[in-house]
Amino acid sequence: MPVPEFVAALRRHVGHAPLWLSGVSVVVRDDDGRLLLTRRADNGRWAVVSGVLEPGEEPGPAALREVREETGVDAELVRITSVDVTGPITYPNGDVAQYLDVCFLARYIGGAAAVSDDENLEVAWFSPESVPSDLTPSSRLRLEKALQDVSEAWFQR
Repeated sequence: MPVPEFVAALRRHVGHAPLWLSGVSVVVRDDDGRLLLTRRADNGRWAVVSGVLEPGEEPGPAALREVREETGVDAELVRITSVDVTGPITYPNGDVAQYLDVCFLARYIGGAAAVSDDENLEVAWFSPESVPSDLTPSSRLRLEKALQDVSEAWFQR
């Protein structure tokens, strides 16, 4: 996963010490109710689109930027579905981070789903019933929260 330049600059000062970062994640649905997932390059597991906010960046635009950068898909935000704190994550290089994550539900509006960066190995649409078993635990939780009380009318054009 590429490290944002501001995080690399912080790491030059703090080494592998824990960093508290703001992140976003996005549950993207199409008009058929399918869910857009990515297979992450860092752990090989399926996940919802996610990323780190740049300094001063607002969560909504960051979420849409991450969807476009990672999948080539354009989406529009429907609503915030959760705000959670992850447990500490230790990356293969020894860096430790913990995230305040703002998760959004979004509606697909265009573009062809494809791997668009080096953070992912695959990008695919899944029906809610066929979500892969090797989904990250945080993504499973985000999907559950995002799909609670979803009105299908929100996804009609």
